[in-house]
Amino acid sequence: MEFTVFSDESFMREALKEAHEALRKDEVPIGAIIVCNNRIIARAHNLTEQLNDVTAHAEMQAFTSASGYLGGKYLEDCTLYVTVEPCVMCAGAAFWAQLGKIVYGAADIKRGYSLFAPVVIHPRTQIKGGVLAEECGDLMKDFFRSKR
Repeated sequence: MEFTVFSDESFMREALKEAHEALRKDEVPIGAIIVCNNRIIARAHNLTEQLNDVTAHAEMQAFTSASGYLGGKYLEDCTLYVTVEPCVMCAGAAFWAQLGKIVYGAADIKRGYSLFAPVVIHPRTQIKGGVLAEECGDLMKDFFRSKR
């Protein structure tokens, strides 16, 4: 009998796979997945360079995909796993989607929502940060170091 363990760490590893795909495309390496009932229903990564669209963040791509999969705009029974703390735009979109939970890896001390607008998150949305934070943060640091 096969036994599958669903944990924040295992789902964050899936988001990290998306971040590595973004890196392969020379995008800022942020990945996201959306999980509903322990099932991944959306996968996404940053596409801002490829689409020439400042709103094409991993989270925004994942929200669109998950909403399409579920056939509705509200994601209250879903969890977003994202490798870096969402920005204000993505946190605002999570508010409008009424996301059930956000789990992020590395904090974004320069552009994270908690720095600029901590109350932008929906009051029912649960937040958990720091999951595989070092691995997620190192990916970002290495990317930007290579650009300097």
